[in-house]
Amino acid sequence: MPKIPTREEAFELLKKYNSSESLIKHALAVEGVMRFCARKKGADQEQWGIIGLIHDLDYEQYPEQHCKKTAEILKENDWPDEYIRAVVSHGWGICSDIEPQSEMEKTLFAIDELTGLVTTTALVRPSKSVLDLKPKSVKKKWKDKRFAAGVDRLIIEKGAEMLGVQVADLIIDTIMGMQDVAEEIGLKGNIK
Repeated sequence: MPKIPTREEAFELLKKYNSSESLIKHALAVEGVMRFCARKKGADQEQWGIIGLIHDLDYEQYPEQHCKKTAEILKENDWPDEYIRAVVSHGWGICSDIEPQSEMEKTLFAIDELTGLVTTTALVRPSKSVLDLKPKSVKKKWKDKRFAAGVDRLIIEKGAEMLGVQVADLIIDTIMGMQDVAEEIGLKGNIK
């Protein structure tokens, strides 16, 4: 019988398969945004946060099998099917054919790439902080396709559309969620 994993168990599992500081910070950023969005929607913050934290579990060791290997690992660890499905759905159209259905799955799909754009935007600012980052700065960088070129803006747009929200609103939520974990993700910066 699958048991609900704790945040501590999820983090231990993440660290077992990932040693890259940038991947761990990305996982913590996505967790922060997922928790923020869950609070805003009156959903289960713990569940959403854990899904966000573990979403790229296999990426460092098995990039060619991304999402597929995560599903195997989570099954081996008796994770609930609902959690596994949510994690795998974030790779929809890229490395998974599981389409995001629930609000939680659509949110993860939409904000995963966006955390990368927000991070990169914060790091080029004099403060190197997400705490004083304005949405308009991210929107300005959004338009420059060479900036954070690895961030797939079409995925973010598709995610926003699935959620029925504007990309601008998604940017605000992502910044606010990342502000909650600024220190853990190395984006507290040097704000006086």
